Amino acid sequence: MAPIARNAILIRILKIGLKGITAIALTAVAPIAVASPDGETGFVLNSFSFILWGALVMWMCAGFTMLESGSVRTKNASVICLKNIGLYAIAGLAYYTLGYNLMYIDVGSFFGTFTLFYSSTPEEIALLGGDSAALGPVIESGYSTMSDWFFQMVFVATTASIVSGTLAERVKLWTFFAFTLILTAIIYPIIGSWTWGGGWLSEMGFQDFAGSTIVHSTGGWAALAGAIIVGARARKFRKDGTVKNTPPSNIPVVTLGVFILWLGWFGFNGGSQLAMDSALNVVAMSIILANTNLAAAAGVMVAMMVSRPILGRVDLLACLNGAIAGLVAITAGPDIVSHQWAIVIGGIGGLVSTAGVKLLENLKIDDVVGAVPAHLFAGIWGTLAVCIAGGAKFSVQLIGILAIGAFVFITSLIVWKILDMTMKARVTPNVEELGQDVAELGIEAYPEFMIMPDNDPD
Repeated sequence: MAPIARNAILIRILKIGLKGITAIALTAVAPIAVASPDGETGFVLNSFSFILWGALVMWMCAGFTMLESGSVRTKNASVICLKNIGLYAIAGLAYYTLGYNLMYIDVGSFFGTFTLFYSSTPEEIALLGGDSAALGPVIESGYSTMSDWFFQMVFVATTASIVSGTLAERVKLWTFFAFTLILTAIIYPIIGSWTWGGGWLSEMGFQDFAGSTIVHSTGGWAALAGAIIVGARARKFRKDGTVKNTPPSNIPVVTLGVFILWLGWFGFNGGSQLAMDSALNVVAMSIILANTNLAAAAGVMVAMMVSRPILGRVDLLACLNGAIAGLVAITAGPDIVSHQWAIVIGGIGGLVSTAGVKLLENLKIDDVVGAVPAHLFAGIWGTLAVCIAGGAKFSVQLIGILAIGAFVFITSLIVWKILDMTMKARVTPNVEELGQDVAELGIEAYPEFMIMPDNDPD
């Protein structure tokens, strides 16, 4: 998702004689002639695409809020709402102040510049001031500077939201915000500079169209490190080794959250085409949206089928996470033309996510919303799947997954440990028992409900 137009795609149609089925596959990269609008119209369409799709990705924050607030017990729903609007605000300010420059400006092999703040170009400012001579240089860039910044910024907030869901119900509010600041200002931008910013992984040929690894696995690794440092919720894992079931407080709200995320993902993947100024780009964008939808649907159905043998029941939450896992899995390569491959990739994502939930339970790692299986595990699968359907090199993809995973996990583990030593990462047992809404905010999400003590034995 580097901020340049993808205008060099060659589509080859392979006809297969079995029952007259035609399979379409994306092959090599070679420029082709396409009709394009005049420069200013193309500039407007590209900038509008960034703004429109970026707004749709921003709306995913509402989806994460609904998913997480419905997944926790009623006594913690209000603080989830505060965490999600807070992390979005922190991500925007951090990415504006430092993150974008670190990710995209004067990038060497490992990171960009540590200069502060980012803004419109002098030519754009001059154009706003009435200088018509500045129009040409502005149009030559292909898109408005801050429209690109906005589209890039909303991806950062998605990464932070993954961490929020995993650590719900026991992480301290301000400790979480401190980690979010470091994640969005430094950790994520460095990963982005290696890849979309043109750094060493990009030079090797690492492929991740819209961020299966760059966004989702990054958030998953950071969440996993936090879950290890913060620990599981009280009495989540009993002394006899069994897992205490903590059902969501509001199933319809969780389901609504997943549908909002599904909708927002069209902006996430579709907008990553990064241009809407030609028939080629619009056709490619249409294929991306179709593949995104097919992968999510396959993730739901496979999770529904495997949840009983893996989890012992047809599990609604596994099905909802199956949709997310299918979306995450296809995100590395939604631009492949074969829709059949999109179904396979998304379906395996649903399987990986469901099995991942069981794995974390066996490892006694508490992930409230199943974010690590859906975003980290499915993200790894999706990044490798580009080797099958998108022509990526397995060795390069594996190096990228391992390098990003090692950097994010180790760095996050260190940051969480330092925060735990200085600010304390976990709320006190009394706050956890009473609920963060009352203890930290003094406001309940559902005041008509009486908070009952948890008398479940260890």
